[in-house]
Amino acid sequence: MPWEGACAGDTAQKGCIVSQKKIGILTGGGDVPGLNPVIKSVVYGSSETGRQVIGLRRGWESLVNMTGPDDSNYVRELNRENTRTIDRTGGTVLHTSRSNPRRVPAAIVPKHVAPEKLKQLSFDGKSYDFTPIVIENLERLGISCLVAIGGDDTLSFASALSAAGFPVIAIPKTMDNDVQGTEYCIGFSTAVTRAKQSIGRQRTTIGSHERIGIFRIFGRDAGFTALYTAYVTSERCLIPEYPFDLDRLCKLLMDDKAINPSSYALIIISEGAMWTGGDVKEYGEADAYGHRKKVDIGHALAEEVHRRTGEETMVSDLTYDLRSGEPDSIDQLVSITFANIAVDLIREGVSGKMIAIQNGCYAAVPLPNLSLGARKINIEKLYNTERYRPNYRSKLGMPLLFSGS
Repeated sequence: MPWEGACAGDTAQKGCIVSQKKIGILTGGGDVPGLNPVIKSVVYGSSETGRQVIGLRRGWESLVNMTGPDDSNYVRELNRENTRTIDRTGGTVLHTSRSNPRRVPAAIVPKHVAPEKLKQLSFDGKSYDFTPIVIENLERLGISCLVAIGGDDTLSFASALSAAGFPVIAIPKTMDNDVQGTEYCIGFSTAVTRAKQSIGRQRTTIGSHERIGIFRIFGRDAGFTALYTAYVTSERCLIPEYPFDLDRLCKLLMDDKAINPSSYALIIISEGAMWTGGDVKEYGEADAYGHRKKVDIGHALAEEVHRRTGEETMVSDLTYDLRSGEPDSIDQLVSITFANIAVDLIREGVSGKMIAIQNGCYAAVPLPNLSLGARKINIEKLYNTERYRPNYRSKLGMPLLFSGS
């Protein structure tokens, strides 16, 4: 049902002006460096147009669980004073969660939600769809447009909210860089920078012991982080988009050791990569978006390499370290610019858009199509399937951060 006071139907049209002056902002999913610069820039840009910004703490959880507009657990008024220095640190001052308002388990429904209200919600026997309550809470806060910062999961509900008639502007963030519709997501550059630094430091230990080093990096469905890290470290990489042959890989690694004066070799592997005929096993309970944790492919690969070559291995998990700390210069620049474009669109009355980079340029594009899944690496353009390396050729005419499409 369309939100009363908003423009029903296509919320991506210009002129979708509502009476309230407040802008809401939240961060969802995993934290990455660059979130705080977005928050600060939205606040500073909005203050110049006389709009108040309301920070919604803990992602979508806030709009499911809040008891009212004065609920300090979830609602925080943002201004120039309390956001002045937040861009100097990583993480998100608004905190985050992996809550999914369309799948709220019956066992954790907030106690303050009246039974008669629950009866009005869609229920599949296990979970309630809290979309109407989310919209109701946004109305109670007087928010006229919501800025949602997140990856595929967070933005999937942003799309649902927009389809229900509430004005939304999305900003993509994920160190996996795999959101559809954009060539760049906040957090990606810092992840590659940190990975390069970590691998550079650990070369001394791997070389001192003449081992094969295996570096596991985030990338459940797409291998952009592993690929670009391999590009700047001149190493091999394994990605989810292309199952690798174990025997070929072992031969390549042994060849690398043979020509290396320090007699060591390195391989970078995405968490979702797998060898031909293998299976990426998962464990634990699924989160609110249906994802389970993947078994550590780094250690599984290390055992296979040792068994087939007899060589000692060293496994290093670079996952969470890559998303900690302050953003690098690229992420700082992109975060500020994404935020400023979002404020410009809101000023113009535009919603139902995601800020993106396409063909190397900033753009405002439709919210991601959920049916398309994660954006994938273009194997033909970017990956050498014989050598398990990035493709270094044919870059003339491509954007600075070459497109994966």
